[in-house]
Amino acid sequence: MSEPVSDILLIHGSGHGAWCFEPLIGKLQALGHSARAIDLPGAGDDPTPPAEVTLARYAEAICAALGRNTLLLGHSAAGYAITAAAERAPERIARLVYLCAYVPEPGRSMLDLMRDAPRRPLHGRLTKSDDGLCYSAPAEVAEECFYHDCTEAQRAFAIPRLSPQPIAPQAEVVNLSKVSQSLPRSYILCRDDRTIPPEHQAAMTAGWPRADVHELASGHSPFLSMPAELAALIDRLARQ
Repeated sequence: MSEPVSDILLIHGSGHGAWCFEPLIGKLQALGHSARAIDLPGAGDDPTPPAEVTLARYAEAICAALGRNTLLLGHSAAGYAITAAAERAPERIARLVYLCAYVPEPGRSMLDLMRDAPRRPLHGRLTKSDDGLCYSAPAEVAEECFYHDCTEAQRAFAIPRLSPQPIAPQAEVVNLSKVSQSLPRSYILCRDDRTIPPEHQAAMTAGWPRADVHELASGHSPFLSMPAELAALIDRLARQ
């Protein structure tokens, strides 16, 4: 049996879980890669209580799942989680890939970056839990902002699986250093994103080499709406 082209670990964003990458994993495996996804603490089937979810625990979970030379992809909010993991275990990461994701800035949390956006499609439309620890996207908001370019079947697959998102890790800061910032990294900008405006994604990568910023004509969830196209792009990045 031949060795896989590369080892790929996929990290989900807010309210999602490993389940969201099922279509993409199959496409990546067909291209010869070893691909998998995990549930972050407090997401999917992981039982961690919201009060115990932190950015550090996200990083620990990712590091525990890394191979020896892994392409690590983070979607949306997971831009912070994969960067925090890279600060801990850079020697096990071949490349960081930010999929329409927040790129950490020194001294600033993900919530700070959200407030910076020129447009805030989710502002005032999320529901906070009674204990104030989590927020959720109502079905109509998820359909409009996360999955507007998905099929009816894809939305029916995804929306019931969404779960409350713990707020605490998104209010934390990643202590950035050359450890993570010197790793090879790529950004995939989604031109029809209705969650993180494309112009905000462009601003977060304004200082990046243009060769490291790629685009897809998709909304916020290309792992569902166009998994073949996304897999082909990841394949190219993995072979660099």
